[in-house]
Amino acid sequence: MKPKVVYYEVLNYRPENQKLLEENFDLVRLESPDDDTPELLATLDGILAPLKYYWGKEKIDACTKLRAIASNTGGAPHIDTEYANSKSIKVMHLQDQFEDMKITPTPELTWGLMMALVRRIPWSHKAVTGGQWNRNAWACPKMFSKMELGIIGIGRVGQYVARYGVGFGMKVRYYDPFVEKSPIEGVIRVESLEELVSNSDVVSLHVMLSEKTKNLINKAVLDKFRPGSYLINTGRGPLLETSALLEALESGRLAGAALDVIPEEFDHDFTGDISDHPLVKYANKHENLLITPHIAGSTFDAWRLTQERAIRMLIDALKS
Repeated sequence: MKPKVVYYEVLNYRPENQKLLEENFDLVRLESPDDDTPELLATLDGILAPLKYYWGKEKIDACTKLRAIASNTGGAPHIDTEYANSKSIKVMHLQDQFEDMKITPTPELTWGLMMALVRRIPWSHKAVTGGQWNRNAWACPKMFSKMELGIIGIGRVGQYVARYGVGFGMKVRYYDPFVEKSPIEGVIRVESLEELVSNSDVVSLHVMLSEKTKNLINKAVLDKFRPGSYLINTGRGPLLETSALLEALESGRLAGAALDVIPEEFDHDFTGDISDHPLVKYANKHENLLITPHIAGSTFDAWRLTQERAIRMLIDALKS
């Protein structure tokens, strides 16, 4: 008898991975966790948990047979892991799996955003399609090889971004209170966040979101940034205080920012319509804020690999 597992259509798994699910589980399909019923939850052996939907005590207690929760994400902020573990439920995600799979789209997009922002690529393209050809209007202050790059968080993604910076000939520093010795030759550790941002032309944010790191980049920190520097965030939206960022952009303290994330995107009631969002309203009127809709991990091969890994972890967890 196959283990009973719920798959939510909002996960949008690749067809080959949905087939893998069907081959290995008694699969229940629902549009989202909003469609859960107590009767269904009480029969499940496993769950594939999408972001935006929190799996806390109330939900977990309803799953009286549950043995495992899997998520094809780099962490599990949407799951009360401690409580689940206390109920002998295994929680699985991919935080320690990406390197083994050679998953690189997030650091790649980080560099794409960095180059697009500093070299003003989107806006110069818009000028050309508007009929203007004026190279002198689109010069940037420095070559990348003359810039200093600051990495906040030297985990897997931060290390890739740092290596790319070294490859560009940049002076690269990092701040990470949990990593004493630099894992990359030529990359320098600094003692404080303030020291890092005050000595960087470009700062790239790569830390996990927690209560301690929420609004890590706030007004006090932004006031320490080198005047005319740039900020990149491909981590999580709540790491960065929106009002403080807008103030720094408007004042010119920051020359520009590029974001792949916004703070509200994983709220349960988030609809995806952000036309009235203050960041979007600012970006519509200025040429120093670049925003993409959380596409850092969005390559078909990365989706296929991460989804498959989460499924196979769930298969292994429910074998016995």
